Amino acid sequence: MSPESVNRRQLPVFLRNVRIGFGGRLIQDEMTFTIEDGEFIAVLGPNGAGKTTLLKLLLGLIRPEAGEVLVFGRRPSRGNPKIGYAPQFRTLDANFAVRARDLVGFGLDGHRWGPGFPSRKRRRLVDAALEEVRASEYAEAAVGELSGGEKQRLSLAQVLIANPGLVLLDEPLANLDIASALEIVSLVGGLCASRKVAVMLVTHDINPLLQHVDRVVYMANARSAIGAPETVITRETLSSLYNHPVEVVEAMGKKFVLGVET
Repeated sequence: MSPESVNRRQLPVFLRNVRIGFGGRLIQDEMTFTIEDGEFIAVLGPNGAGKTTLLKLLLGLIRPEAGEVLVFGRRPSRGNPKIGYAPQFRTLDANFAVRARDLVGFGLDGHRWGPGFPSRKRRRLVDAALEEVRASEYAEAAVGELSGGEKQRLSLAQVLIANPGLVLLDEPLANLDIASALEIVSLVGGLCASRKVAVMLVTHDINPLLQHVDRVVYMANARSAIGAPETVITRETLSSLYNHPVEVVEAMGKKFVLGVET
């Protein structure tokens, strides 16, 4: 859908002719797309293409050099309660003794320093979030003892507990085995459908998401393309983005991009 043809105030994300620079380097230029409620979007591209920088733009942590950016009809600002954000995974020490339910509960505390006060309402909200991501069975476990996939479920619950309209996930599949990655993607896809929440998930590998995402944003060489995976992840589109011959091979239901570093 063209940004000119929609009511931008009803959209989780609206970008038109956006230029992003960082440290004197052009990251993206003429970036234009919209995201609607309930859409599951994968953000793809090589290292340095600006995938995390795009999330920072929507979070209000950086400003565009040119163009228009709106999040739910307003210019991005820090601490927007309509956005849930899970940064790149950080390894937690095995001795990290915070309980799983307490980690999820931190999502209710916003910008308040320190843990929130216990209450029946808080416990109900935490229990509901844990149930939604199918993590109730280890609610009392120490986070440091959990697997990578289990920790990612908690991270997702922490984001969802505040009931955002837009969820930004930065590399949630990194360091997960194939089975765990597929479980997380399936879970996120189900939440998009049930909650009608828009999700942007940054990843290097589209294959675990192929059956679940609605569209992809592919970023490369300071340019971008957005559309269904079968229209964007093609030899023609990627070769144009990279300004370099790229081959896309399909085998056993997977796509492989050849000729570039990802």
